[in-house]
Amino acid sequence: MPKIYTKEQLIARLREIRDMGWVKNARQGNVGGVGNTLEDLLGIEENNLPIPNASEWELKCQRSNTTSLTTLFHCEPSPTALRIVPSILLLKYGWKHDKAGKRYPLTEMSFRQTISGAIRSDRGFKVVIDRKDRKITISFDAKAVDPRQADWLDSVSNKVGLDELNPQPYWGFDDIYHKAGTKLLNTFYVLADVRKNSDGIEFFHYNRILKLTKFSIDGWLDSIEDGCLYVDFDARTGHNHGTKFRLKQNELPRLYKAIEEI
Repeated sequence: MPKIYTKEQLIARLREIRDMGWVKNARQGNVGGVGNTLEDLLGIEENNLPIPNASEWELKCQRSNTTSLTTLFHCEPSPTALRIVPSILLLKYGWKHDKAGKRYPLTEMSFRQTISGAIRSDRGFKVVIDRKDRKITISFDAKAVDPRQADWLDSVSNKVGLDELNPQPYWGFDDIYHKAGTKLLNTFYVLADVRKNSDGIEFFHYNRILKLTKFSIDGWLDSIEDGCLYVDFDARTGHNHGTKFRLKQNELPRLYKAIEEI
């Protein structure tokens, strides 16, 4: 039978694990080993935190001091009926896929951009917060396109012109709040230091435990504007891999109103 914890018992066990010091990675060579090893130590199944009558809690574990991004959830922009990513961004603003004629047909196009709210991408895209209309929008500015993308910009000019996106893809504040309410649950957030011995064997020290509650839409918007939270488009002619919101590692506490260190 899987182990069942109360919240108090889980906190006590996390403290015990923290006090164990360095423990061996149970999934050597696996980036996700930091979470899998913690689940093994807790005696729980992957992505399943068994707290009775508290299904709104989840456990997240990350490595300290890493620059990689973590995916929070997928969410296509509005107006959803227009299928903006494959029908507009890919068709009008896409470019030749780097594997066209190799893995994919010669006609394969790509629209793959990880877009920040702090600076524009080399193709002139940026995430813009419209607080008046309560929208998170995607903006295009042809004047901000890097000169190295001149050929691509010419193709955009020929297809659709160089004005602002019309319509602009967007997410309403309320839509994000409700989506996050189901995906970004109250969280036990554990950070682990990492080291390797002379044989290349990896060890973790789960040395910081935070209890995060009450999702904050203001924290979400600030994280976009500060360049910590990104919109990630990943579409090609043959398949739209989905639009994702992705966060810099170790920035998760910014998205909650209440942060308690255990």
